[in-house]
Amino acid sequence: MKKLSLFILLLSFTGLYAQNGPEGILFSNLQDANTLTQAYMNPAMKGLIYGMNNSWYHTAKVHKKFGFDISIAVNASMVPSKDEMFSVTNLNSITQPGRPPGHLTSATVAGSENDGSLATVTFQENGITYTGTFNMPGGIKESLPLNAIPSPTIQASLGLPWQFEASLRFVPKVGSEDVKGDLFGFGLKKEITDWFGPLGKTPLHVSLLAAYTNMNVNYQINDDDPNDNIAISPDSAAKLRLNSYTFQALASLNFPVFNIYGGVGYNSGNSTLKMLGTYTISYNASINQRTITDPLNLNFDAGGFNATIGARLSLGFFKLFGSYTVQEYNTLNAGIAFSFR
Repeated sequence: MKKLSLFILLLSFTGLYAQNGPEGILFSNLQDANTLTQAYMNPAMKGLIYGMNNSWYHTAKVHKKFGFDISIAVNASMVPSKDEMFSVTNLNSITQPGRPPGHLTSATVAGSENDGSLATVTFQENGITYTGTFNMPGGIKESLPLNAIPSPTIQASLGLPWQFEASLRFVPKVGSEDVKGDLFGFGLKKEITDWFGPLGKTPLHVSLLAAYTNMNVNYQINDDDPNDNIAISPDSAAKLRLNSYTFQALASLNFPVFNIYGGVGYNSGNSTLKMLGTYTISYNASINQRTITDPLNLNFDAGGFNATIGARLSLGFFKLFGSYTVQEYNTLNAGIAFSFR
């Protein structure tokens, strides 16, 4: 289950490096390579940020002191149709059939696998003219249920004195020889129902929540195809670091079996993606070669106000919950919890 939190990242990297190899992006000059990769990966990064800010609560009521629960949930951040394709301009080295020089339209990682685009590259560097053609990779839409970016979470929450509750997400470094990742998150919830006097005697509970999540993934890039016009150094890798933050005001109506909960607040986050190593690319039927080092250094961010509505079914210590969050990438959430006190 821990490895599932890395699933979408593996799909994204696979989509970027499969079939046409990394030369599909690196054939262009460095500025254009960064522009194209940024546009291609943007929906995955946004979806992860919005998803990681979900699942922090399924009630506004805090545990009694030293009460606790363990929850397992899946978030699905739905990519708007407008983000299935990207169109960029002012590229320095790109020509695409049927479009003005410097323009390119293609699928993002959330688009269809059939919507990759053919492009021609021509540019000068150090007095040498490089020319060639490459295919932008298609997306992975067909592999994504609901065309949504998934982000599973495992979380433990503990009741503290003074109506506080702390939540922890932690995944140690796991993965395979080629892909490894880790995750840490911390949230703090404070119930404020008593601030409103008579509300303390009703089923309504009110609280405030602040939470932070950090995720790191390292992907080893291997030279699997000696005939793809690119030589890759053994130390080549893609490294991703993601941070997400959420601030929420929560409310819930707590009954013995069925609860309704919701919240309003603000989500934000940022991520960096770096492609490291040395790459030697052959152009013009191998007449010219170009060597580049650490070619990609990208930054992504997302944020905005949100509103959540959800419900929870309580069967003793076993809980079943689900919610829907309205935000830039609307997010579905479903999970189970084992709760005590």
